[in-house]
Amino acid sequence: MNTLQCYQWKMATRVLQRFGNGLNQAKNTAQSTGQIFVLSRGLSASNHRNREDSWFKSLFVRKVDPRKDAHSHLLTKNEESNLYKIQFHNVKPECLDAYNQLCEETLPSIHNDKYYPCELVGTWNTWYGEQDQAVHMWRYRGGYPALTEVMSKLRQNKEFMKYREERGKMLLSRRNQLLLEFSFWNEPIPRKGPNIYELRSYQLRPGTMIEWGNYWARAIGYRQHNSEAVGGFFSQIGNLYMVHHLWGEARQMSSIALLSFPPVSFIHTDLTFM
Repeated sequence: MNTLQCYQWKMATRVLQRFGNGLNQAKNTAQSTGQIFVLSRGLSASNHRNREDSWFKSLFVRKVDPRKDAHSHLLTKNEESNLYKIQFHNVKPECLDAYNQLCEETLPSIHNDKYYPCELVGTWNTWYGEQDQAVHMWRYRGGYPALTEVMSKLRQNKEFMKYREERGKMLLSRRNQLLLEFSFWNEPIPRKGPNIYELRSYQLRPGTMIEWGNYWARAIGYRQHNSEAVGGFFSQIGNLYMVHHLWGEARQMSSIALLSFPPVSFIHTDLTFM
């Protein structure tokens, strides 16, 4: 045995002797005071996990393991949930009427054509908030495969490509988001008009989406008066951790709202959904 190995062996022996002396001292103290201490690392970890489980059960409506499941799997209706696309188009003020006319001539034909697995859920001009803005929402039944199919087919649609070219001349900027719908929220359906609509958007902190969804799953019942809860969505592509709540009220009952149809709508007068 060389000098280094001999030194390491002596150091290890001293550590074991000190550890053994400490255990003996603790044992003697426990016997003299009549107290018994059980040292179990596994038991301590188990108790800690039980406390964590209890805390999570009190926080969430249903048992959720955030380490294994994405919130998109926990908060949507099923694996083939509808995919939504919301488009925000900032229009040049002098081009708003021409833009509305262009959309009226093109978008309904896509919605009505069964060749495209998509539906135009609603289309609006803003009243309060961003001015000279148009908002469109599309629904793709079948999720991402349906979206891919529609995009591929539209590239072959000469009328749509011409629409995009003309539309580009009228816009200052535009942005899209892909959304999924909350499982506890009803799917948007046609409503009798006239209506005023409000879109409330929230930027959540990372890791709080499930908590948000479960709180609203309990609270949504308090906002169902006159079926004002139209739709609830959270982002998948675009700005992450975004939530959109869409509310609707009969025009004569509403106060200030963010999104509304003008007196002459460029898709369906005073109807949000088709």
